[in-house]
Amino acid sequence: MSSVALLRHRPFQFYLWSRSFSRFCSQIAGVAVGWQIYDKTGSAFELGMIGLVQFLPTAVLVFAAGHAVDRYDRKRVLQLCQLAEGLVAAFLAWGSFAGWLTVPQIFIAMAVLGVVTAFENPASSALLPAVVPEGTVQRGTAVATGIGQIAMVTGPAVGGLTYAISPATPYAIMAVFWLAAVALSGAMQVERVAASKEPPTLSDLFAGVGFVRNSPAILGTISLDLFAVLLGGAVALLPIYARDILHTGPLGLGLLRASPAVGALMMTAVLARYSINRRVGMRMFQSVIVFGLATIVFALSTWLWLSVIAMVIMGAADTVSVVIRLSLVQLATPDEMRGRVGAVNFLFINASNQLGQFESGVTAALMGAMPAAVLGGVGTVLVALLWMKLFPALRKVERLE
Repeated sequence: MSSVALLRHRPFQFYLWSRSFSRFCSQIAGVAVGWQIYDKTGSAFELGMIGLVQFLPTAVLVFAAGHAVDRYDRKRVLQLCQLAEGLVAAFLAWGSFAGWLTVPQIFIAMAVLGVVTAFENPASSALLPAVVPEGTVQRGTAVATGIGQIAMVTGPAVGGLTYAISPATPYAIMAVFWLAAVALSGAMQVERVAASKEPPTLSDLFAGVGFVRNSPAILGTISLDLFAVLLGGAVALLPIYARDILHTGPLGLGLLRASPAVGALMMTAVLARYSINRRVGMRMFQSVIVFGLATIVFALSTWLWLSVIAMVIMGAADTVSVVIRLSLVQLATPDEMRGRVGAVNFLFINASNQLGQFESGVTAALMGAMPAAVLGGVGTVLVALLWMKLFPALRKVERLE
């Protein structure tokens, strides 16, 4: 099935729009919250704390979330999550407009979003194989990633532009789009065999962990992403780079935040047309190494144009890794376990993104933004080389479908 035909598949259409609206809102939040926190505190450590307060609820709830996604209607779980996110955005908009919103209140709102995304991401991930025709999971993953990248391009730009108007404006936009995502999720037609309603046991809750542990290729790809992004979390330092190193403002920050998504969108267009059909494992390692090298270039750059180019390359390399990881996990996991395995995958992704944000903030506070970003890029390359030795099963993966 071609990408055009896949895009005409109605369940997949609603899935794409709902997922993209939610991704769009998250990207707006990344710019608005980061700039607002740095504006109020001027602290690199406080920027890192944004990631930590989002990660901790996920770490606590992720296994329960995965079990809930396998036990209950995944579409309804997704809708409830998006509704809660819309309400959090409305709270931030109201507080910013009225002038009473404080830094602790912003952190509380981010913690609530951490709780919600612990359920939303496994639900969204587990729904993908149910909304694409059989045999098109890799192509569907690439198309979904590409459409999501459009949201990731426009989200930071909208966040930066609207924050320049007023801090409340980006949050109000987020509330509207998250509520629209609720309606789109409800329109999806998804067929699924009813899950067992037997009382859950500890072995049920942690079945995803056992499955991943016993699948060397899946464990290798998930853990590689964890450590690579954990070390290469330069995105967390963008407010510092925008204001103090590149000497630009909220619009420049929005441009920097959007740049990886531009690269990702370009790469996704290639992957949607030309699937990765050979040496899949090696392509995974190569993409992570390119990501690390581009991070080093970004870290050392004092020119906006070079920083943008480096982040475009980072986004393109990361997309190759994402498509391989998601496709491998989906195709190797039985449907009745996709929620729990997806929760483990999300825990690793969330740890890499949000703990990476915390790690970058702490190291930047200790040694400065530029040395911290350089160290992260070097660490990413070293991890990829080490993982090639530790996980030969992943290195030898030849095909996905």
